[in-house]
Parts: sequence; structure tokens; C-alpha cells
Amino acid sequence: METTTAFIRDRVTVVWGFLVAATLLSFWLGAEHGISSDNMRTAVILLVAFVKVRLIGLYFMELRDAPMALRGAFETYCLTAYVTLTAFYVVA
Repeated sequence: METTTAFIRDRVTVVWGFLVAATLLSFWLGAEHGISSDNMRTAVILLVAFVKVRLIGLYFMELRDAPMALRGAFETYCLTAYVTLTAFYVVA
């Protein structure tokens, strides 16, 4: 049986805690707290969302140990999707 300390030190548990905190941050920002500029707030919320996507892919879909080509494609997708969506929002 694992102890509580070992459970907290487990990498996946720490990532899960970060995902929960990031979700709460997105909710807080979406409720118009913290950042007054709509464009900046949206860019930050999208950034948090894609960091969460990346963490889920790496730790829960185990792309962290995938072949370099697959992991590179995933990392490229995350970056390209974030930049594209942010640019569309700012321009529109």
C-alpha cells in the first residue's frame, strides 16, 4: 500500500493537480477577473487550455514515451493550433 507522501510525489498526481489549478485559473479569468483587456484575457485562457492539452497528451496518453516523430507532431499541433486560434481571435 502506498503512503500519502508517495502518492503526492507521483508525477501523474502532480500533473493532475496542475490541471485542476489551471482549470480554476481559466474559470477565474473567464469571469472577468485579473485581466481587463478582452484580447489578452482570451489569449491567456487559450494558452492555459493548450498547456492542459499538452500535459494530457504527454502524461495521460503517454506521448512522453512515444517515438520522436509522433511526439514532435503532437507538440507542433499544440503550438500551431494555439497561435492560429489566438491570431484569428485578435484579427476578428
